[in-house]
Amino acid sequence: MPALMEDGMDQLEVEGLRVAYQRAGEGPPLVLLHGGLSDSREWRRQLEELSDEFTVVAWDAPGCGQSSDPPETFRLPEYADCLAAFVDALGLGQSHVLGLSFGAGLALELYRRHPTVPRTLVLASAYAGWAGSLPEGEVEQRLQQVLQEADLPPDQVVPGHIPGLFTGSAPAELIDEVVAIMSEFHPAGVRAMARAFAEADLRDVLPRINVPALLLYGDADRRSPLSVAEELHARIPTSRLVIMHGVGHQSNVEAAERFNTEVRSFLLANL
Repeated sequence: MPALMEDGMDQLEVEGLRVAYQRAGEGPPLVLLHGGLSDSREWRRQLEELSDEFTVVAWDAPGCGQSSDPPETFRLPEYADCLAAFVDALGLGQSHVLGLSFGAGLALELYRRHPTVPRTLVLASAYAGWAGSLPEGEVEQRLQQVLQEADLPPDQVVPGHIPGLFTGSAPAELIDEVVAIMSEFHPAGVRAMARAFAEADLRDVLPRINVPALLLYGDADRRSPLSVAEELHARIPTSRLVIMHGVGHQSNVEAAERFNTEVRSFLLANL
């Protein structure tokens, strides 16, 4: 049974790991999967705004937020198996699955390994894994940067990532909110997620997807550029691509109203 934590978050034990999560609303289940250097708090605006029509569940992935750290050997398949067990433990059944960045890659791996779990896929700022979407040299550069930063103080790490997440017009209070979340990263979790995504090449699963898929990208995304969006759109036969103008990688925060409108419209069309 879920246990309530002191701050109101819930937790479950899943495959020997403590998994913390937030849950709001009633209706068809919508599972939210955050990106790297983050946790369920990045979904605050979606938990607040989409819970009027959906049961919205946002987890802290193993190694993030208030969840326990995974073994060093954890890679994307293990994250996906843990996620499937988490969905099952909560009794959510077939669910709409929305992931951003790393979370979108996790959603794709979930579909590969547990294809009956996702009812639809919403892939925001997505990659087919770093290995599946980026040149080999860039993958290695990103991986080495994260591994070198993992044990540094947050104030030496987080500010350097902000320009890749937001446009220059993002309000300071939004950036401050994300900086506060990112600054509580787990070194072990950061290393595991970086290694998992650096090794992940999900291109083979894309043509096999037969559930409705929404691709959401900002046209100012410097981390996952539109060339990546167009490749995923071309390879996923059921996909619809929506490009949000003047928006960066962290689209669920920087353009929350537009993001939520697109997600709600897509989900209601695919109930």
